[in-house]
Amino acid sequence: MIRPVEQSDAAAIAEIYNHYIDETIVTFEYDRIDAAEIETRIRSIASEGFPYLVYVDPDSGEVVGYAYATKWRKRIAYRFVVESAIYVRNDCIGKGIGRQLYTELFNQLRSDGIRRVIAGVSIPNEASSRAHESMGFRLAGIFEKVGYKFNRWIDVEFWQMDL
Repeated sequence: MIRPVEQSDAAAIAEIYNHYIDETIVTFEYDRIDAAEIETRIRSIASEGFPYLVYVDPDSGEVVGYAYATKWRKRIAYRFVVESAIYVRNDCIGKGIGRQLYTELFNQLRSDGIRRVIAGVSIPNEASSRAHESMGFRLAGIFEKVGYKFNRWIDVEFWQMDL
């Protein structure tokens, strides 16, 4: 059900992500993206050596969720810290897919020597905040009014978890 991303997953990932662009404050991107852009992002994450995983529905064979890690900051001293991202297709939320993806992502990061994971949550997003807390993250702080989308300022919680 969970496997490393392949370039052929790009269209499904773009479809999942575009819902969040169009309908939510989860991402601060404004413009829909296509499969070619996702392919570029997949290559970039792979070139950094970080895991990028997809969840494939066992019945339909469709990609219905994905999670990945990227550098937290550029300086060498931050090399043991990553930022995580996770997205689940809107009609599959609440089925435990996110938990499974995060669990596998964190196992791989631990094996790679990563010490800490940072996650940003645009608020309000009670479900995401609860999900991160249930995975072992703790709230590190809130950056106020750092994003502007849908004609309003948005705060972002930052969560951290030791691996």
